[in-house]
Amino acid sequence: MMVDGRHTGGQFTLIEIRVLPGGGPPPHVHRREDETFFVIEGDLQLWVDGKTIDAPAGTCVFAPRGIPHRFTNASSKPTRFLLIASPSGFEDFLQSFATPVASLESTPPPVTPELIQTLLAVAPKYGIEILPPPSGHAH
Repeated sequence: MMVDGRHTGGQFTLIEIRVLPGGGPPPHVHRREDETFFVIEGDLQLWVDGKTIDAPAGTCVFAPRGIPHRFTNASSKPTRFLLIASPSGFEDFLQSFATPVASLESTPPPVTPELIQTLLAVAPKYGIEILPPPSGHAH
């Protein structure tokens, strides 16, 4: 976490995220916040409102609240991006299930069935709806 709502008066949260090859969340909808993705390194593929967007380093993509979206690292190398969630609050969702790692270079913990169940259980409390994968897209 780089900057959270405590630092911005609740206006936004800024997080640097590292995604390993093939990684990324399932399709979902945020009911409370807009998200802006700025790719720092690597290649991210986003799916926003039914449109696939290839996002190499230097690309900025906006995903407004209420719109289905997801992202995937479709490359063979880790991808890093900045995520701005506005207003803040998304950080509370992440802290409710995520396991802290020592640094962005650390290997993330494996995605277990228990972690998935926790994610599905807490998401609605934070205005996040997990969707089935879009038809015709790999997940």
